[in-house]
Amino acid sequence: MEIAVRIAQLLVSLSLLVICHEFGHFITAKLFKCRVEKFYLFFDPWFSLFKFKKGETEYGVGWLPLGGYVKIAGMVDESLDTAGLSSTPQPWEFRSKPAWQRLIIMLAGVFVNFILAMFIYAMVAYSWGSQYLPTENIKYGIAVDSLGQSIGLKDGDMIKLVNGEKCTDYNKILGLLLLNDPKSLTVTRNGKDTTLYLTDEHIAGILQAESSFMTPRFPFQIKEFAENSPAQKAGFQVEDKIKKINGKECEFFTDVRKFLTANAGKTAEFSVLRGDETLTITMQIPQDGLLKVINKNPGDFFEFETVQYGFFESFPVGIKRGFDKIGEYLKQWKLIFNPDTQAYKSVGSFISMAKIFPGSWDWYAFWNLTALFSIMLAVLNVFPIPGLDGGHALFTVVEMITGKQPSLKFQETAQKIGMIILLAIMVFAIGNDFIRHVFN
Repeated sequence: MEIAVRIAQLLVSLSLLVICHEFGHFITAKLFKCRVEKFYLFFDPWFSLFKFKKGETEYGVGWLPLGGYVKIAGMVDESLDTAGLSSTPQPWEFRSKPAWQRLIIMLAGVFVNFILAMFIYAMVAYSWGSQYLPTENIKYGIAVDSLGQSIGLKDGDMIKLVNGEKCTDYNKILGLLLLNDPKSLTVTRNGKDTTLYLTDEHIAGILQAESSFMTPRFPFQIKEFAENSPAQKAGFQVEDKIKKINGKECEFFTDVRKFLTANAGKTAEFSVLRGDETLTITMQIPQDGLLKVINKNPGDFFEFETVQYGFFESFPVGIKRGFDKIGEYLKQWKLIFNPDTQAYKSVGSFISMAKIFPGSWDWYAFWNLTALFSIMLAVLNVFPIPGLDGGHALFTVVEMITGKQPSLKFQETAQKIGMIILLAIMVFAIGNDFIRHVFN
């Protein structure tokens, strides 16, 4: 069921973005009096799932969910249909329009996606506000795994600076480390500040890890028991806090989990805080190392900050968030083209995109991810690759500079090359997904 919900959220999100993107091309083509022959959600090779004709335009839904398209008369597009382009250009054709009009038509989809993303971010800010966990509120410090230890971090470190600057939002730390320089963490440890630097090898490890290399530490405090809990049978109660095990300090969730895993099947003595009373519970740890208890959520131990916005206040917030995401996405490409970080292994297709969505329908997550995908779609489409809007725009800009329009043969050949490049990228991304999510 979770898989179906994730796929449904992805399809609705991408359908909305494709329709808005193509509508940008459609409305500007109409504005400049170009004839629009088709407006399709998804591609329709050989047949379509649904279609109808209104005026001169055929509207429909294709069966291949890899985007969508608007077919404008007199334009060499991804359909590679050039049969009608050998005749004299007609006034309603794309090719007969001035270069500046053609440029606007080609970039209109990208523009709509940028505007849509900022509008969505503004409405998210208005509807939900902005909630974040201040870094200074991580009062127990961080817990780190083996990757964090290789960086030089230790359990209990308090984050002070990220890349030499204060970061007020804990959830932004990872992005700042991956995308900006000098990729350093300054932590306070035993009253002293220590600065640690991340290498490309560390970045590669972070990108390939299934979980974060550092998480906020929080106490082990029982919220409820699972069925047939050995801890409940041994005498533990809801709200109990584990403070020591076998006389040694062991009060944090990650520390308790490590101890239980390492001492499965052994008998241990737990020092437990129950209200104001400290008591001792002795029990044999199960062979699977599980007490079958549900711990309190991390959010129960930390104070979050929430900022609410009025309707008009939300628009500057949405615009800023949109531009911030554009900058972050462009920096991700810098990582991808650096082979030492192995970021190219994290490039994914629809499988990765679907897995980002939560397993149950969540409107907050849905709209945030839709806004992010809108920015990604816009940035990708502006790349100067034939077959993308940026490729068409590049040829038009060259024409505006030189005064010469590329020949029909050249445009057709470039379009074929561009489609091969895009297909290769898609195959690479799908291959990464299969290696990461199917075969592992």
